[in-house]
Amino acid sequence: MTTAEIYAEFAAREAHGVSPSYERLALAVARDPEMLALLRALPPAKRQPNLLFAVVRLLGGPVEDPAAFRDYTMGNWPAVEAEMRTRATQTNEAGRCAVLLPVLAALPQPLALLEVGASAGLCLYPDRYAYRYGDRPVGSGEPVLKCEATGVAPPARLPDVVWRAGLDLNPLDVTDPADLAWLDALVWPEHEGRRARLRAAAAVAAAEPPLLVRGDLADDLQGLAAKAPAGATLVVFHTSVLYQVPAPRREAFAEVVRGLPGHWIANETADVLPYAGLPEPPGAALHSVLALDGRPLAWTLPHGQAMTWFA
Repeated sequence: MTTAEIYAEFAAREAHGVSPSYERLALAVARDPEMLALLRALPPAKRQPNLLFAVVRLLGGPVEDPAAFRDYTMGNWPAVEAEMRTRATQTNEAGRCAVLLPVLAALPQPLALLEVGASAGLCLYPDRYAYRYGDRPVGSGEPVLKCEATGVAPPARLPDVVWRAGLDLNPLDVTDPADLAWLDALVWPEHEGRRARLRAAAAVAAAEPPLLVRGDLADDLQGLAAKAPAGATLVVFHTSVLYQVPAPRREAFAEVVRGLPGHWIANETADVLPYAGLPEPPGAALHSVLALDGRPLAWTLPHGQAMTWFA
């Protein structure tokens, strides 16, 4: 897929109906030969729309108007390029816990959670958040994670988590203002609810920091998993992470995780982690597949706002 096609697809399948600002920006970049030439000089993994737009936001640039965005980005390209080369998209969306919860609550308790690509570890606290599935509340407190669930009943209880750890090439610390600013920049412009959710989830993580380990998802997973307490069900999980990992490393990771005790929950797009015999997704928006131990269960939306169960 060309860089122009990546931006056009992002506009149509991810930003459309979700972020008018980013839909406009992505379409404008897709049609701009000069900007596309600058992006093509970057490594393929560094050309993605989310990374470009978040970096411009982090630097204080405009993202509402395509013309102003272009002027700023072109005029400050050395600074933008430097940030894009050193950073990665590390969206830490606590809302994704809402699609993980029905699976986590059904596993043998208590749980030892190990998140791959954990960022700041905000998805390691599914037991500390409150949820609302349609008009059905689960748990109490802040933040409240809302999810439209089709084909599955909300869980009757929260999971019992006795250990939580994360593995990431560059773990983030929510108590570090610079790291929190990057997480905030990754939230899309119109999503004030997500921004408030980030702050509330960051407060939960800051009160009881998880074990976050800098490491590679294949090389270092087994060593970290070995630290999980005996008597707890190990659950290795990841959400919207593997698209940043080259295919051979994905396969190496899958081989390692299949050899571990416990369970494996994946929430990735079907082109990144494919499954045979999937039903059609419920709409044209980009969906991920929620799977347990290699068995697909449901379609999910990127920020955990909806899930359609088909298992």
